[in-house]
Amino acid sequence: MMKITKAAYVSSSVSAAGKTTPAKWEFAFIGRSNVGKSSLINSLTGNSSLAHTSSTPGKTQCINHFIINDSWYIVDLPGYGYAKMSFKRRENLSRMINDYIDHSGQLAMLFVLLDSRHDLMKIDREFLVSLGERGVPFAVILTKCDKMGTNALAAQVDRMKQALGEYWEPLPEIFVTSAKEGQGKEQVLDYIGSILKDLDNQ
Repeated sequence: MMKITKAAYVSSSVSAAGKTTPAKWEFAFIGRSNVGKSSLINSLTGNSSLAHTSSTPGKTQCINHFIINDSWYIVDLPGYGYAKMSFKRRENLSRMINDYIDHSGQLAMLFVLLDSRHDLMKIDREFLVSLGERGVPFAVILTKCDKMGTNALAAQVDRMKQALGEYWEPLPEIFVTSAKEGQGKEQVLDYIGSILKDLDNQ
């Protein structure tokens, strides 16, 4: 089982070319603003102050690298789709995100976070489809599952799978998580561990 015993902030950049980190495999996290990305990263690493959390959407506006166990990175990407941000700023963040995804060179997996309380939104669907068209490896993480009852959550997961199934067969990996309660943490970490093992064996 994958365990994180050491996690530390390394650097921030605004482009893939601007990275100053030594080349190691990267697992990046992205989602709509206020989806709970920083909270999930803190939960996965067991460090409540590692990634800055805020009730204000759009707080993350750089590409933030965190070194994990001295051997791989968690990358915290800016959120997308924050309506109250200026058009120019949204465009700049979109370019930053796509530049990283297309040119990182070390991206092993992109985790796309979706709020478990909502159906698949148009902006999320368009983003996921663009990843598929570009051949970007991704998995889906449903966040904030503690805010729903068991039956409602199960029904929502089924709806999400049905929506994604219109575009992908087989479906991408889907994880159901709660940063508050730690649900899904082991599954996500074990998935990362299995990818790292496969990469090491190549």
